Amino acid sequence: MVAAAFAVLASLLDLFGPTIFDRAANRVDEDPPYAVSARGRALHEDLFVVDMHADSLLWERDLSDRLDHGSVDIPRLIEGNVAIQSFFIVTKTPWLTTIDETSPDSDAITTLIVAQDWPEKTWTSLLERALYQASRLHELAEKSQGRLRVLKSKADLQRYREARKQGGAAIAGILGVEGAHVLEGDLGNLKKLYDAGVRIVAPTHFFDNEVGGSAHGVDKGGLSDLGRKMVIEMEERGMLLDLAHASPAVIDDAVAIASRPVIVSHTGVRGTCDNNRNLSDTQLRTIAATGGVVGIGYWKTAVCGKDAASIARAIVYAANLVGAEHVALGSDFDGAVPVPFDTTGLGLVVDALLDQGMNNEDIRLVMGENAARVFAEALPD
Repeated sequence: MVAAAFAVLASLLDLFGPTIFDRAANRVDEDPPYAVSARGRALHEDLFVVDMHADSLLWERDLSDRLDHGSVDIPRLIEGNVAIQSFFIVTKTPWLTTIDETSPDSDAITTLIVAQDWPEKTWTSLLERALYQASRLHELAEKSQGRLRVLKSKADLQRYREARKQGGAAIAGILGVEGAHVLEGDLGNLKKLYDAGVRIVAPTHFFDNEVGGSAHGVDKGGLSDLGRKMVIEMEERGMLLDLAHASPAVIDDAVAIASRPVIVSHTGVRGTCDNNRNLSDTQLRTIAATGGVVGIGYWKTAVCGKDAASIARAIVYAANLVGAEHVALGSDFDGAVPVPFDTTGLGLVVDALLDQGMNNEDIRLVMGENAARVFAEALPD
């Protein structure tokens, strides 16, 4: 009966096609190639670039090929000189999401994955959806002929950096999960995610769940007992805590427990774009105090603009407030939000940072070295 109901939903999406939906949801405002100054290009080509958030695994694409839609695939990551791309797993998103109050009572992802012909076990299990997306990244790496490695440990990261210096292993990926509702209320499922290669977990996404409140949820509470246990076990396993979308109470509770750096993989800052999706100055200082980093996103709600200058303005604001060593990139590429450029356009951000007076060394930190440092500190041995 459930399968039949999902089949009806899938047929409705099939009228339009999941690829058409993908193209509409993940629009890039300006197509490549992008005009970057000679100075910006030279600096960009010398950087170790890390993007802390993309949702590309959700969509039915072959990321080994250069695509004419979306923002991320292996060829474009290589062209954009990206060293590490964090690939986040999305398992549930209500049909109607707002940055102020979102109920968990519906789920658009079910319709999407049925239309994309995912395995039937993913139709009713959030955990299976996560494990399936994790397997897709590992399969992509296996067939990439050395163009992609999946990082799961400090040793993996060190070997990758050495290989990259010698011209090998073009890019690396790290797996994250957006929302601990994927645990389905069972902390034992954290080990299943870990064994599947997941190394970053965000307690919440757009709605409150069993571990805590979302900044966009109904109650917006703090960490539950399950959530507190999850944070402790994550640190023991060498998994990074991502406080993107977390309620203020969850941020406070998590930081009080954490003994390692925490991250916010994709966000804006209220100092340049004042809304409930973005971090306050106090929250920026709280994250920085752990030694962590904040990834600045590229979409309009994050930066109140639709260009690289808006992104750079948020980066510079955060860097001036808490230090450049605590700021990073968090695009939210392929996250069902329009973005000004795809991953080949990162030189535009370098240009914009130069235009706003940021020096080369701080640009080097922001564009990737900060995130790489936190990964090196937090990943398991």
